[in-house]
Amino acid sequence: MTSTPSTPDPRRAQLWNGFVSGLTSETTQYILKRVLQAILTLFLASLLSFFVIQLAPGDFLDQYRQNPQFSAETLQQLEQQFGLDKSPVEQYWRWLTQVVTEGNFGYSFSYQRPVVDILAERIPNTLLLSFASIIVTWAIAIPLGVIGAVKQNKPTDKFLRVLAYIGQGTPTIVTGLLLLFFAQLTTPLFPIGGRTSIIHDDLNWFGKVLDVLWHMILPTLALSITSFAGLQRITRGQLLDVLRQDYIQTARAKGLPENRVIYVHALRNAVNPLITLLGFEFASLLGGAFITENYFNWPGLGKLILQAVQSQDLYLVMGSLIMGAVMLILGNLLADLALNFVDPRIKLSEMN
Repeated sequence: MTSTPSTPDPRRAQLWNGFVSGLTSETTQYILKRVLQAILTLFLASLLSFFVIQLAPGDFLDQYRQNPQFSAETLQQLEQQFGLDKSPVEQYWRWLTQVVTEGNFGYSFSYQRPVVDILAERIPNTLLLSFASIIVTWAIAIPLGVIGAVKQNKPTDKFLRVLAYIGQGTPTIVTGLLLLFFAQLTTPLFPIGGRTSIIHDDLNWFGKVLDVLWHMILPTLALSITSFAGLQRITRGQLLDVLRQDYIQTARAKGLPENRVIYVHALRNAVNPLITLLGFEFASLLGGAFITENYFNWPGLGKLILQAVQSQDLYLVMGSLIMGAVMLILGNLLADLALNFVDPRIKLSEMN
């Protein structure tokens, strides 16, 4: 008795073909390439950061060595507990092994808690502030850039250009101080400390959201003022270049409404370079957030890094720096993918 060969399942074959095509797609290959580059970048950044930190004199236990209440035996036990009795090479290798095999970034000397738990509390606050600033920046800069391009060399355009120059020439450290002074003059209109009020836990969910947004107003403005000024100038310049193109003149000759020509045809093509800048904008916002968080006592990653550096909390500094680098890498990757999504003519394989 002969057995008949089994017929292949068409649904299984379809799933397999979809899986293979997904792996070989341009987007997947680009993401894998960037992930491999990110791994090498993070390794070199962690190696450099670790040994730069070691150049600072002393360590976390120096504050206790000056205290006569801590005996030499106690300090020796703490050195062994924190791993500070080992050489820098051994400390780094031990830390890197834990990160790769266990996802363990070490133990914070100051907080006496795992670094991962502390970062999980602080990173969302920094991301919240950065994303809010991006939304505010784009919501202000794009319309003002369009107005400046449409009213080129008119009084409105000249005023907006002066405003952009002033904003771009004012660093975050200055805008933060000015907003702090403004908050003191208008107290208690704007809170200047923390992420929530003391009555936050007693509020309902809607009240809690409003409370957080209320505390975000001044930090977000401090981050957005410098960013919107630069983006406004770039938007104006890009839109002016597009408006000179032949296809824009053709659209106008066909009798299309001016608003449609500007906002549908011209702005759509002018926005592509702005999306490319989104990754760099995110990087600069993280740098500015570190300053702003300390000004407004915002419990984010920047404030955490400063406190960790001051106390020489080695593994907390390392964990914070690595997570900051990860967010920068992800921001640039998302900007590239967004650019490809908006304009499919741009090939990811041609990007560096």
